[in-house]
Amino acid sequence: METLLTPAARPVTMPADWRDFFTLTKPRVMTLVIFTGICGLLAAPGTIHPVLGFTAILAIAMGAGGSAALNHWWEADLDAGMKRTRNRPLPSGRLRREDARDFGIFLSAVSVGIMGVAIGWLAAASLAVAIIYYAVIYTMWLKPRTPQNIVIGGGSGAFPPFIGWVAVTGEITLMPVLLFAIIFMWTPPHFWALALFMKSDYAKVGIPMMPVVAGEKSTRTQILVYTVLLAPVAIAPWLIGATSWVYGSVAVVLSLLFLALAMPVGTRTRAADDAMNEEKTLFKFSIYYLFILFAALVADRLLAKAGLISGGLFA
Repeated sequence: METLLTPAARPVTMPADWRDFFTLTKPRVMTLVIFTGICGLLAAPGTIHPVLGFTAILAIAMGAGGSAALNHWWEADLDAGMKRTRNRPLPSGRLRREDARDFGIFLSAVSVGIMGVAIGWLAAASLAVAIIYYAVIYTMWLKPRTPQNIVIGGGSGAFPPFIGWVAVTGEITLMPVLLFAIIFMWTPPHFWALALFMKSDYAKVGIPMMPVVAGEKSTRTQILVYTVLLAPVAIAPWLIGATSWVYGSVAVVLSLLFLALAMPVGTRTRAADDAMNEEKTLFKFSIYYLFILFAALVADRLLAKAGLISGGLFA
């Protein structure tokens, strides 16, 4: 009988190359991190030298990559048991576990140092909190212990636009807090839609995701609840006068579409051999939702700066 080895015990089967280390940074997730960070930076009042702006985004990307590598290191055994993640560098034996840990610590430390020296220590402190939030609070503490892991842990992914805004202004005001809140409220319906059609994988490795612990009916209800709560938060920058009708109209339309797609997910019951098309559609749309919403925020700011529209409070 073949003996199954955990990543900690499995020998490295081939030399690691840069692509394996790059995979540790979770490039798909980093795309969203970089994008929302840039949007926070561009939407903020004031200006920042392009070199410093690039440096700030680089530091955010490095911090996100470092915390992702630490996530790979900590969850290597869990990843080995899930179909979706078993071919990652650690479960497949292409990298040593300690290499992932050291790489993550290095990227995280350097990112905070660069942000502090080049941009400012308030932005650096925010980045440090984001890294600790994801790598320690979410990955090591919340995720394996509570079905509310996604709700509370959503704060880790909400930091990039907040940090981008603070990098330009050097202060924390209502707008960066609202940008943080948008992603925080967006995270549960986004990830629980994924969790519904990946339920068996999470159950197999003992991760207490909401569908596994509370059941599908409760998860679907909460997807609807958080989608409803997201709408006023997404529209809030317009309601408080911080943006113009350009952002406001996009936020309203997108939020209505999000709710329209969440309704069937929240009210239906899984059938036998269900393809989960509604859940997959909601998950995909949620990604476009965030990209378009933050792009509209930047467009609003640039149009106001060019004098083409009447800007909001921060124009």
